[in-house]
Amino acid sequence: MKLLHTVSGLAIVAALAGAPAVAQTVMAEKGQKADMVLLPKFLGILPFDQANQGAQEAHAELENPGEFLYTGPTPENSVAGQIEIITTSASQGQNVVMLSNNAGDQIAPAAAAAQEAGTTVVTWDSPIPSAEGETLFVAQVDFNDIGVVMADMAHSILGGEGEFATLSATPDAANQNAWIAAMEGALKGDKYAGLNHVDIVFGDDVSEISYNRALALIDKHPNLGLIMAPTSVGIVAAAKALQDEGLCDDIKVSGLGVPAEMVSYTLDGCAPEFALWSFVDLGYLTYYTSYLIATGQMKGEVGETFEAGRMGEYTIEKDPTRDQGNRVLMGPFTVYDKDNVEAASK
Repeated sequence: MKLLHTVSGLAIVAALAGAPAVAQTVMAEKGQKADMVLLPKFLGILPFDQANQGAQEAHAELENPGEFLYTGPTPENSVAGQIEIITTSASQGQNVVMLSNNAGDQIAPAAAAAQEAGTTVVTWDSPIPSAEGETLFVAQVDFNDIGVVMADMAHSILGGEGEFATLSATPDAANQNAWIAAMEGALKGDKYAGLNHVDIVFGDDVSEISYNRALALIDKHPNLGLIMAPTSVGIVAAAKALQDEGLCDDIKVSGLGVPAEMVSYTLDGCAPEFALWSFVDLGYLTYYTSYLIATGQMKGEVGETFEAGRMGEYTIEKDPTRDQGNRVLMGPFTVYDKDNVEAASK
C-alpha cells in the first residue's frame, strides 16, 4: 500500500514539475487558409491524376479557402521542370509544395531554399534521398516490403527458377531505385537462389522508350523469362511490346501497375501478377498531412499523431529506409491477378 502511495505521489510531483503529457491526436481545424501545390514527377499518367483526385477530395473536405494547384513538368523535362516549379512556388509565396521527386538529390538545394523562404516541402510517392529540404515524406508502403513483393512475384511467375530483368523509370527516381535495391537484397535469400536478375534498364517513364527498351532486353537476353517493371508506364509498355510480338507465352511481365490499365494483359496471361496501392488515398493523405503542417497545426516531427479524415489515425516516425528524414506510412498494397484484377479495374 505504501508503494502505491509513493508512486502516486511521485506522479503528482512530476506533473506539477511540468513532465510532458501524453501526446494528443491532432484533429484538423477546417477552413484555415493555405495555398498548396501538388507536384507530380510529370503530368500525363493515370496514377498521378488519381493522386490529384484524392488531394482534391481532401481540399474540399477541409474547406481550405486557399488555392490548390496541380502542376508538373513534361516527362522529357522532369528534373529541370520540378526544380523550376519548386523555385517558382517559393517566390510566389505558396505555403506548401507536395512533391513526388524525380530528381534525386539534385532537387535538394531548391527544396532547401524553398523551405528557407517559408514554403514547406512535403514529399509523397518518391522522397528526397538525403531528406535535405524535406519536412516529411508520405510513403505509400514500406520500400523494403515492395522489394520483397517484387522478388516474390518473380519467384511465383518463374516457378522459382530463371532469368529476369528490370525495366525501371528514370535513373534518378528515388522510389524505384530504393525498390530495386530492396528487391536485390531480398534475392540474396535462399528461397530465390534459382532466380537470376540479369539487367536493369530505364525507359524514362515514356511509353515509346519503355516499349523499345523492353524489346531490347528480349534481344539481349535470349533466356529471359520475365520483365519486372516497377513503374506504371513501363509495365504497360512492356506488356504491350510482348503482346504485339506474340511473346506472352514465353516471357511474362510483372511489377507495379494500375488495374484499369493492366486488366487485359493479366487476363490474357501476359502479366500474371502485379501489385499497387491506391494513389487516390495517397493523394488524400498527402494533402491532409501537408495542410496540417502548412496551417501550423502540426510540425511534422517524430511522435506526432494526427487524424486524416476517412483514412484514420497516423503517427509520424523516423524513416527506416533512409539515413535521415521522417515519414508517414500509408499502406497497404495489393497483389493483383486474374481473380481480382477485373473488380479492381472498375
